[in-house]
Amino acid sequence: MSQIMTQHITLGGGCFWCTEAVFEQVDGVLAVESGYCNGHFPEPSYEQVCTGQTGHVEVVRVSFDETVIPLQDILGIFFATHDPTTLNRQGHDVGTQYRSGIYVHDETQAEVARGVLAEAQQAFGGRVVTEITPVLDYSRAEEYHQRYFARHPHQGYCAAVIAPKVEKFRKVFVSRLKRS
Repeated sequence: MSQIMTQHITLGGGCFWCTEAVFEQVDGVLAVESGYCNGHFPEPSYEQVCTGQTGHVEVVRVSFDETVIPLQDILGIFFATHDPTTLNRQGHDVGTQYRSGIYVHDETQAEVARGVLAEAQQAFGGRVVTEITPVLDYSRAEEYHQRYFARHPHQGYCAAVIAPKVEKFRKVFVSRLKRS
Protein backbone atom coordinates (compact mmCIF):
# COMPACT_ATOMS: atom_id res chain seq x y z
CA MET A 1 0.00 0.00 0.00
CA SER A 2 1.46 3.36 -0.98
CA GLN A 3 1.78 6.26 1.39
CA ILE A 4 -0.36 9.36 0.79
CA MET A 5 1.74 12.37 -0.20
CA THR A 6 -0.51 15.36 0.50
CA GLN A 7 0.10 18.63 -1.28
CA HIS A 8 -2.00 21.83 -1.36
CA ILE A 9 -2.50 24.31 -4.20
CA THR A 10 -4.76 27.37 -4.14
CA LEU A 11 -6.60 28.24 -7.36
CA GLY A 12 -8.75 31.15 -8.49
CA GLY A 13 -10.92 30.27 -11.46
CA GLY A 14 -13.86 32.65 -11.10
CA CYS A 15 -16.66 31.78 -8.73
CA PHE A 16 -15.31 29.40 -6.11
CA TRP A 17 -18.53 27.38 -6.21
CA CYS A 18 -17.71 26.33 -9.79
CA THR A 19 -14.07 25.50 -9.17
CA GLU A 20 -14.89 23.61 -5.97
CA ALA A 21 -17.59 21.53 -7.72
CA VAL A 22 -15.12 20.39 -10.38
CA PHE A 23 -12.28 19.48 -8.03
CA GLU A 24 -14.57 17.56 -5.67
CA GLN A 25 -14.97 15.09 -8.59
CA VAL A 26 -11.22 14.52 -9.17
CA ASP A 27 -9.61 11.22 -8.19
CA GLY A 28 -6.73 11.91 -5.83
CA VAL A 29 -8.22 15.12 -4.47
CA LEU A 30 -8.57 14.68 -0.72
CA ALA A 31 -10.35 17.94 0.13
CA VAL A 32 -11.50 21.19 -1.45
CA GLU A 33 -12.13 24.32 0.59
CA SER A 34 -13.52 27.63 -0.68
CA GLY A 35 -11.80 30.76 0.59
CA TYR A 36 -10.22 34.11 -0.16
CA CYS A 37 -6.59 35.16 -0.58
CA ASN A 38 -4.17 37.83 -1.74
CA GLY A 39 -6.09 40.85 -0.56
CA HIS A 40 -5.25 43.65 1.85
CA PHE A 41 -8.01 43.25 4.43
CA PRO A 42 -7.76 40.61 7.20
CA GLU A 43 -10.41 37.85 7.33
CA PRO A 44 -12.87 39.43 4.87
CA SER A 45 -16.50 38.45 4.58
CA TYR A 46 -18.07 37.44 1.27
CA GLU A 47 -19.92 40.74 1.16
CA GLN A 48 -16.65 42.66 1.63
CA VAL A 49 -14.88 40.65 -1.09
CA CYS A 50 -17.79 41.26 -3.48
CA THR A 51 -17.27 45.02 -3.25
CA GLY A 52 -13.94 44.61 -5.03
CA GLN A 53 -12.34 46.87 -2.43
CA THR A 54 -10.44 44.21 -0.43
CA GLY A 55 -8.28 42.98 -3.31
CA HIS A 56 -9.09 39.35 -2.52
CA VAL A 57 -9.73 36.62 -5.05
CA GLU A 58 -12.27 33.83 -4.59
CA VAL A 59 -10.22 30.64 -4.46
CA VAL A 60 -10.31 26.98 -3.65
CA ARG A 61 -7.60 25.28 -1.66
CA VAL A 62 -7.17 21.86 -3.21
CA SER A 63 -5.55 19.16 -1.07
CA PHE A 64 -4.43 16.23 -3.19
CA ASP A 65 -2.39 13.04 -3.10
CA GLU A 66 0.48 13.63 -5.49
CA THR A 67 1.01 9.86 -5.80
CA VAL A 68 -2.46 9.66 -7.42
CA ILE A 69 -2.56 12.93 -9.37
CA PRO A 70 0.43 15.20 -10.00
CA LEU A 71 0.23 18.98 -9.79
CA GLN A 72 0.60 19.24 -13.58
CA ASP A 73 -2.66 17.34 -14.01
CA ILE A 74 -4.45 19.42 -11.35
CA LEU A 75 -3.41 22.53 -13.28
CA GLY A 76 -4.42 20.97 -16.61
CA ILE A 77 -7.92 20.44 -15.21
CA PHE A 78 -7.90 24.01 -13.87
CA PHE A 79 -7.12 25.51 -17.29
CA ALA A 80 -9.67 23.29 -19.05
CA THR A 81 -12.57 24.13 -16.74
CA HIS A 82 -12.52 27.92 -16.67
CA ASP A 83 -11.73 30.71 -19.13
CA PRO A 84 -8.17 31.84 -18.38
CA THR A 85 -8.30 34.51 -21.10
CA THR A 86 -10.73 36.97 -19.52
CA LEU A 87 -9.34 39.47 -17.06
CA ASN A 88 -11.33 39.73 -13.82
CA ARG A 89 -14.27 37.85 -15.25
CA GLN A 90 -15.85 34.43 -15.66
CA GLY A 91 -19.04 34.55 -17.69
CA HIS A 92 -21.43 36.99 -16.03
CA ASP A 93 -19.31 37.15 -12.84
CA VAL A 94 -17.26 40.34 -13.11
CA GLY A 95 -14.74 41.84 -10.68
CA THR A 96 -11.18 41.41 -9.47
CA GLN A 97 -12.37 38.70 -7.07
CA TYR A 98 -13.01 36.48 -10.13
CA ARG A 99 -9.51 36.76 -11.60
CA SER A 100 -7.71 33.66 -12.79
CA GLY A 101 -4.78 32.73 -10.58
CA ILE A 102 -2.52 30.00 -9.34
CA TYR A 103 -1.48 30.81 -5.78
CA VAL A 104 1.55 28.70 -5.01
CA HIS A 105 2.76 27.44 -1.66
CA ASP A 106 6.44 27.08 -2.62
CA GLU A 107 8.94 27.62 -5.42
CA THR A 108 8.62 24.05 -6.70
CA GLN A 109 4.91 24.65 -7.31
CA ALA A 110 5.71 27.98 -8.98
CA GLU A 111 8.08 26.24 -11.38
CA VAL A 112 5.47 23.61 -12.30
CA ALA A 113 2.81 26.33 -12.66
CA ARG A 114 5.02 28.38 -15.00
CA GLY A 115 5.53 25.31 -17.21
CA VAL A 116 1.80 24.52 -17.38
CA LEU A 117 1.03 28.22 -17.97
CA ALA A 118 3.45 28.24 -20.93
CA GLU A 119 1.57 25.27 -22.42
CA ALA A 120 -1.75 27.03 -21.82
CA GLN A 121 -0.44 30.20 -23.48
CA GLN A 122 0.40 28.16 -26.55
CA ALA A 123 -2.99 26.41 -26.53
CA PHE A 124 -4.89 29.71 -26.10
CA GLY A 125 -2.86 31.73 -28.60
CA GLY A 126 -1.00 33.77 -25.97
CA ARG A 127 -4.20 35.21 -24.46
CA VAL A 128 -3.98 33.67 -20.96
CA VAL A 129 -4.17 36.26 -18.15
CA THR A 130 -3.75 33.81 -15.24
CA GLU A 131 -1.45 35.16 -12.53
CA ILE A 132 1.03 33.02 -10.63
CA THR A 133 1.96 34.39 -7.25
CA PRO A 134 2.53 33.12 -3.71
CA VAL A 135 -0.62 32.55 -1.69
CA LEU A 136 -0.96 35.31 0.91
CA ASP A 137 -3.44 35.86 3.73
CA TYR A 138 -5.65 32.89 2.92
CA SER A 139 -8.88 32.66 4.90
CA ARG A 140 -11.65 30.09 4.70
CA ALA A 141 -14.94 31.30 3.25
CA GLU A 142 -18.09 31.18 5.32
CA GLU A 143 -19.61 27.74 5.95
CA TYR A 144 -22.55 28.31 3.59
CA HIS A 145 -20.08 28.51 0.67
CA GLN A 146 -18.51 25.11 1.37
CA ARG A 147 -19.73 22.29 -0.92
CA TYR A 148 -22.28 24.72 -2.32
CA PHE A 149 -23.06 22.87 -5.54
CA ALA A 150 -23.31 19.51 -3.77
CA ARG A 151 -25.86 20.98 -1.35
CA HIS A 152 -27.83 23.11 -3.88
CA PRO A 153 -27.64 21.41 -7.31
CA HIS A 154 -31.06 22.70 -8.40
CA GLN A 155 -30.52 26.34 -7.39
CA GLY A 156 -30.63 28.55 -10.53
CA TYR A 157 -26.93 29.49 -10.70
CA CYS A 158 -25.88 25.93 -9.94
CA ALA A 159 -28.10 24.42 -12.64
CA ALA A 160 -27.28 27.04 -15.29
CA VAL A 161 -23.58 27.71 -14.68
CA ILE A 162 -21.94 25.10 -12.45
CA ALA A 163 -23.63 21.92 -13.73
CA PRO A 164 -22.39 22.43 -17.33
CA LYS A 165 -18.81 22.95 -16.08
CA VAL A 166 -18.98 19.78 -13.99
CA GLU A 167 -20.45 17.87 -16.93
CA LYS A 168 -17.66 19.12 -19.23
CA PHE A 169 -15.07 17.95 -16.71
CA ARG A 170 -16.77 14.55 -16.41
CA LYS A 171 -16.71 14.07 -20.20
CA VAL A 172 -13.21 15.40 -20.90
CA PHE A 173 -11.48 13.92 -17.85
CA VAL A 174 -13.30 10.61 -17.47
CA SER A 175 -10.05 8.90 -16.45
CA ARG A 176 -9.66 11.39 -13.57
CA LEU A 177 -13.10 10.86 -11.99
CA LYS A 178 -13.28 9.69 -8.39
CA ARG A 179 -14.36 6.11 -8.04
CA SER A 180 -17.46 5.67 -5.90
